Amino acid sequence: MNITVIGARETAASFIASALALQYKSRQAVEITARKVKDSAKQRVSGFKHLPHYPRSIGYDLHGGAGAVWAKIGPDNRAAQWGLGRFIEFGTPTSGPHPHMGPALVENEADFTRGMLIAVTEAIR
Repeated sequence: MNITVIGARETAASFIASALALQYKSRQAVEITARKVKDSAKQRVSGFKHLPHYPRSIGYDLHGGAGAVWAKIGPDNRAAQWGLGRFIEFGTPTSGPHPHMGPALVENEADFTRGMLIAVTEAIR
């Protein structure tokens, strides 16, 4: 019995191209969502007299390598008032919480899912 496979090299090359495209497009989806989460969180915590610098401390950093991409979103430790983030988000015994990071993430969850679906769809074309 003999088995002949025709087009295996072309198929393998197509899979490799799709994987590379997915890595690139996934990074785009993560970055777009990170930017939207950052902007939403900044807006949610803006306008407090006692926190004039904190909203500007919120940013994001993209990370990743082969097969993975993620974003770290939150206060930048090089900015003024960055250390207040957890106290603002969750409150203290003497100050109520002002949730901004968690709600911003939840608000953008569906958009991220749509972005990843688009990334996968475009990568396998």
